[in-house]
Amino acid sequence: MIILIVDDHPLVCSALETTLMSGIEDCRVILAHSCAEALAVVRECDDIDLVLLDLKLPDVDGFQGLSQIRRASPRLPVLVISGLEDARLAQLVSSHGALGFLNKKARAEEIVAAVSSVLAGETVFSPITPYTKAVPESDPAINAIRTLTPQQAVVLRMLGEGLLNKQIAYELSISESTVKAHVSAILKKLDVSSRMQAVLMAQGGVFDQAMGSMVMPVPELASAAFASADR
Repeated sequence: MIILIVDDHPLVCSALETTLMSGIEDCRVILAHSCAEALAVVRECDDIDLVLLDLKLPDVDGFQGLSQIRRASPRLPVLVISGLEDARLAQLVSSHGALGFLNKKARAEEIVAAVSSVLAGETVFSPITPYTKAVPESDPAINAIRTLTPQQAVVLRMLGEGLLNKQIAYELSISESTVKAHVSAILKKLDVSSRMQAVLMAQGGVFDQAMGSMVMPVPELASAAFASADR
């Protein structure tokens, strides 16, 4: 049984390694401290049974690490472990292909149980209550998202799909520098400091509700508009 732990915090890695080694029979642990290291391990080692992944890594932002690992090995089960406990975050990692979401504050026996369940082909999202709260029209998130231009709204939607800047640039026929400029503008308008925070703000139907009264460009027209603006 080989488990890849991907976390940039040495103490967290050590604690998780000890927990898994003592709680799961015949367990071997491989450590990676960045997404790049994790991808190298996944590509070189074809007998990994599970990836235990932190979303906050030094070389990727938000769900990029999860998306990249899923693309590199679509059949490899991934259990996300995070210091955040947010139902919207759990729903997002599920939509990006993770089989579970676990809080770093979980007890050792809970971690072992969650890992064992995912290894058995089950999903582990039960501790998180689904985010179904109705959002009032006066909610700050609604008002903030409505300040985005149509182009920025398209970029935010694509961020929610876990796309990298270069992928967004390719899809919209624009430069990466233009994408970065739009992302910076989005973060400023939403008053957040990271892409993940921006995506979380737009979850739970908030984005669709905010954009409901706006005309969103279809992909072909959006690409043309972006390309024209980029020139």
